[in-house]
Amino acid sequence: MARFVPITRNGAVIAFCFAVVLMSALPSRVAAAPEGQMNFAAHVTLAPRWLDPAETESAITPFMVLYGIHDALVKPMPSGLTTPSLAESWTMSKDNLSYEFLLRGNIKFHNGDPVTADDVKFSFERYHGGAAKLLKERVKEVRVIDPRRVRFVLKEPWPDFLTFYGTTATGAGWIVPKKYVEKVGDAGFQKAPIGAGPYRFVSVNPGIELVLEAFEGYWRKVPSVKRVVLKSVPDETTRAAALKRGEVDVAYFLNGPIAEDVRRTAGLKLMAVRDPAHPPRARGLRAHLGERLHPRGGLAGGGAGPEPDPRLPLRRSSGGSAPQEVAAGRQRPVQIATPTRSAACRRRSSAVASGAARDAASARYTQS
Repeated sequence: MARFVPITRNGAVIAFCFAVVLMSALPSRVAAAPEGQMNFAAHVTLAPRWLDPAETESAITPFMVLYGIHDALVKPMPSGLTTPSLAESWTMSKDNLSYEFLLRGNIKFHNGDPVTADDVKFSFERYHGGAAKLLKERVKEVRVIDPRRVRFVLKEPWPDFLTFYGTTATGAGWIVPKKYVEKVGDAGFQKAPIGAGPYRFVSVNPGIELVLEAFEGYWRKVPSVKRVVLKSVPDETTRAAALKRGEVDVAYFLNGPIAEDVRRTAGLKLMAVRDPAHPPRARGLRAHLGERLHPRGGLAGGGAGPEPDPRLPLRRSSGGSAPQEVAAGRQRPVQIATPTRSAACRRRSSAVASGAARDAASARYTQS
């Protein structure tokens, strides 16, 4: 059977097609049990700190993990740069000095604890990653109004508050369970993180692989793929070889001759490329994390510079420029872009149904 191939955009690869490849915008009324496994070959070395939102640096790469294990009040999704997630809505005061978020009801962390306003406040206060100093200089206080309502009070009007809190500019808006972190400590949390995302942590071999399993209690939609394995394979020749041998289902960031070889290989199909004739999109538009479904089927992602930045899919132009970068993978018998939920995805065959492939890439697992 043919294999499917996601792509890269504007100079780098998708941050991670690794978890729900695109969950529907609304929770499914009839959720099939997750099945099968998908293996991903990433071009980066996995860093343990990416498991903790509090340590998110000012780069896109950590979000390929965050979108799988954790969830945010508001985050970039295919439907918008600041899409309501754990927060079902928010309001800004007339004087522009406060933002109040209303949490969804009955949302839970992987250990069964409810997600509350206390967790939101705690997550913000312990955040010490990229732009932490700027955020905390601008935010006067975080007030817990009730278990579902939390208010951020600013020192002065700041139009960019949601740009920093509700996008991938920082990890401050990604919520962790206060009680659990206080019990195990920061070091313990990094070894066994608990989040509110579509996939729960199973194990990590630092620098080698990360294993996640579907969280059937996820509020948005139950993932279709039961287990996702992200392997760190820095050498692109090795990534391509693993793909051809059927050891991985998706491989990212392949360049030049290797990309062309993938294009010529039976059963492999390029889903997106970087066309050097077209300049990168403006950085102001690059906030979506993780992969997106390509309008014609398949995963799309990428970004500018050395860090992956999976935003809007880059379509191949009609020109004859050779692809500079590609990501490749197994093609499924059903196009990934179709809305059909499906059967199991198998590790060494192309029999991964569209629904499984979509949700497997749930780590930006997008859920829109």
